[in-house]
Amino acid sequence: MEYYQDPVDGSTYPLDEPRWRSDAGRPLWIAPGSGLGREDIDASVRSIWRYRAALPVEVDAPISLGEGLTPLLEGSWPGGGRPLFKAEWLNPTGSFKDRGTSAMLSYLRAHGVAAVLEDSSGNGGSSVAGYGAAGGLRVKIFAPESTSPAKIAQVLAYGAEVQLVPGPRDASQHAAIREAEGPAFYASHNWQAFFLQGTKTLAYELWEDLGFRAPDHIIVPVGAGSSLLGCWIGFRELLHAGQIERMPRLHAAQPLHCSPVDASFTAGVDTPVDRPVSATVAEGTAIARPLRLRQIIAALRDTAGTTTAVPEDAIVDALRTLCAQGLFVEPTSATAAAAYAARVGDGTIGASETAVVVLTGAGLKAASTVRDLVQSPRA
Repeated sequence: MEYYQDPVDGSTYPLDEPRWRSDAGRPLWIAPGSGLGREDIDASVRSIWRYRAALPVEVDAPISLGEGLTPLLEGSWPGGGRPLFKAEWLNPTGSFKDRGTSAMLSYLRAHGVAAVLEDSSGNGGSSVAGYGAAGGLRVKIFAPESTSPAKIAQVLAYGAEVQLVPGPRDASQHAAIREAEGPAFYASHNWQAFFLQGTKTLAYELWEDLGFRAPDHIIVPVGAGSSLLGCWIGFRELLHAGQIERMPRLHAAQPLHCSPVDASFTAGVDTPVDRPVSATVAEGTAIARPLRLRQIIAALRDTAGTTTAVPEDAIVDALRTLCAQGLFVEPTSATAAAAYAARVGDGTIGASETAVVVLTGAGLKAASTVRDLVQSPRA
């Protein structure tokens, strides 16, 4: 499929013109393609670009820092279960977002973009700043004033400009969009469809990790939903290519304090449902109104998935358990581990089934917060 599509009205736009929204102002989508086979993997490349044959356009000179090829670790969990932890925090800038950023900025630079804007609560901004530096792009990041200082320090170290925005997470997005009317391109990891073309490599990589088969379950922290949607796109392509026999079940993990996907899924709708929002230790998923809610719900339904709204104390308990296994991740990652425990507990994930828990961000970006949470008295 060699065009962008507005999934609501069906309007299409050619991929040779960078866009971040449709004429109606909605985020665009690139539908799953034909996929690839084992013989199409470029095994000489040690990054996500080993799967470049699955991309909808050619990119001759990608911006790459060796993203992807993260370890898949055998773990354990109290009370039973043997999860596989996908160590996405070991990507170059410390989070899974490097997959999407590498694909997005490589495409944009190939089409003449020299300066970009992004809004982010942390990991997205760090990733765009890092890959922008690697690719010689000018970068400005709009971030909430509440963003972890370590993440802002990382953005500044890469040489990007930072503008801190008061108010909720949405205020940063609105500020970036207002400035996007100027010469810089709005390279939002939430809006840009090519970001999902990078995150879909997570599916290809898990397929390769597991001896060219799909796991039974994948549990992902969900804010904007790019990892979950990337997995859905990638495994749909592998199914289309005849490389797997069935789709894995996709499960969305969110903090109860900000769980719009769980609210809509539980209500049986794909439109927003009112649910109170408050501060959460899982700041990376604190997105009250995800742009791609309809598509996230569709992916969950398509794969017979589930959602879990995780209380704060359960996130902290899961973080303690992960750290005790040597997995130093940020609290957002712990929501996925807590959701795994819940799904094992209710029998959704069977003892003999293969379940992958995606750990998305590095604990070093919130080291003092992780320390304080892990050492805090148990409730």
